[in-house]
Order: sequence, then C-alpha cells, then structure tokens
Amino acid sequence: MAKEQKQKDQKQKEQATAPTGKKSKTGEDTKVVEEKIPARLKERYNKEIVPKLKEQFGYKSIMQVPKIEKIVLNMGVGQAVQDPKILEEAVKDLETITGQKVSVRTAKKAISNFKLREGMKIGAKVTLRSARMYEFLDRLISLALPRVRDFRGVSDKSFDGRGNYTLGLKEQIIFPEINVDKVTKVLGVDITF
Repeated sequence: MAKEQKQKDQKQKEQATAPTGKKSKTGEDTKVVEEKIPARLKERYNKEIVPKLKEQFGYKSIMQVPKIEKIVLNMGVGQAVQDPKILEEAVKDLETITGQKVSVRTAKKAISNFKLREGMKIGAKVTLRSARMYEFLDRLISLALPRVRDFRGVSDKSFDGRGNYTLGLKEQIIFPEINVDKVTKVLGVDITF
C-alpha cells in the first residue's frame, strides 16, 4: 500500500517537472502547473452541511440533498431610456462583481407611458454556476451583506413556491470590488438563488 502511494507521488513529480517544449529566457524547458483550488463554501457544504442535512431529514442518498444550481444577478435600469451611459455603468459594475460577461436585456414590449419601445436596452443579467457561483455566494455572505446599513438578516418570506430565493439589494456599492469614488449612479441588484 505504501509502495503504491510512493509510486503515485513519483509519477506526479515527474509530470510536474516534465519539459513542455516551452523555453524560458534562460533557454530551459519550463512547465506551468495550474492547480484548481476548490471554493471555500463548496468544500464546507460537502464536508459539513450535506452530512447534517442527510441525518436531519433522513435522506438515503447524497443526491437527495438540496443544492444550489445557479445564481442569477439582475440589474433593471429603467433610466437607461433617457441616459444610455447608466446601462454601460451597470454592465461594468456587474462584470466587476461577478468576473463574468454580462448579458444586456432588452424590452419585450413597448410601453408608451414609460417612453419605452420594443428592443430598447433596459437591463443587465448574469448567471453564475459551479465554482464562480460558490465564490460569489461566499463573498456575498461574508463580505457584502455585513456592509449593508442596518442589516438585520434576510427575510424567510422571499421564497417562491418552487424553492427559489430572491434577495434585493438597494445599492451595488456594498460589494468590495466596486470603487465607491467611481460610482456615479447607485443601482439596485436582484439576486436569485
């Protein structure tokens, strides 16, 4: 058993130091070893939360335990009808917060009272999955929500009938990635789990 482990370690070392054909400035072969670090919250979920939920609710399989599949961030920018620069700032802020490309949303219907025509750009949306989702959720829970003024927790009445939870934030500046000095318009963010 110990001999097999030593052989495995030896192979891993050889693979890590094997030449890749890329030459450094000194002319030596180099290899870049990239190691994915699992999200802190995902590790905690798998090691602590899943066993507790299994025990508490009597699940027979890990697959029965509820889990978050995706997080959707949405910024509705109605003022973009008069000033398109506001939408550009919203897109830039969402990209900074999530680290992912944003989808610009357009109006499906024309509403004359709002001076809105079909096809006008009025919002921005991002869908996060897997590692980025867990990293965002960790930052939201540990950094962003404690920065909300007069924060007293989140409401348990925000669940819909299908188990989705929606959280509305009044300002995007609670995220540490956003530079408060560069923000010209404070916008709200809807987060759906």
